[in-house]
Amino acid sequence: MSGFLSDAREFMPILLQGVGLTILITAGSLVVSTALGLVWAMMRVSGVPVLSFIAASFINVIRGIPIIVQLFYIYFVLPDFGVSLTGVQAGIIGLGLAYSAYQAENFRAAIEAIDKGQVEAAQTIGMGWGLTMRRVLLPQAFRAALPPFGNVMIMMLKDSSQASTITVAELALQGKLIASSTFKNTSVFTLVALMYLALSLPLILIVRHFEKQQAGRR
Repeated sequence: MSGFLSDAREFMPILLQGVGLTILITAGSLVVSTALGLVWAMMRVSGVPVLSFIAASFINVIRGIPIIVQLFYIYFVLPDFGVSLTGVQAGIIGLGLAYSAYQAENFRAAIEAIDKGQVEAAQTIGMGWGLTMRRVLLPQAFRAALPPFGNVMIMMLKDSSQASTITVAELALQGKLIASSTFKNTSVFTLVALMYLALSLPLILIVRHFEKQQAGRR
């Protein structure tokens, strides 16, 4: 135990640098995925066949390609077309695009779960599609989508480790580098696991809170 504590004091400053990048990538990709997911969801429920087809096609393609392949394509292939991104930028965009497909399905399900009578009532008083969406559907949909949104945050935090494959020195890669140079695999990866758990636990508690709120409204 004393050996582990000694290793923790030695390795924590380096691992904390990785934590900063992990949080940055998670937060950035969460913003990207939420914004794009909302756009795809609104296109899906717009009632315009062309827009619905485009959004559904994008979602199906993105969900069918592994995240790591998407990251490789953005980081290694796009430079061939004149688009060069840093590892952090590629990680944020790649994870954001990948998870926007899942966010879109969460938002779409939440919107479609709302009573159609509310839409008809809004239309009878002269609200257009955009105003109905903004004032009637989206506020209720956001509340319904909060529990799955929280789960997406947790998965995104863990999947941020995949950015290590495109040279981003986040927590997982920092741990791997320390372990390969010191051969203290048990201490290093125990620390990495505990740090991921420490980052995930607040999100897990927030998700549980929202789930209880939703259950109380039923």
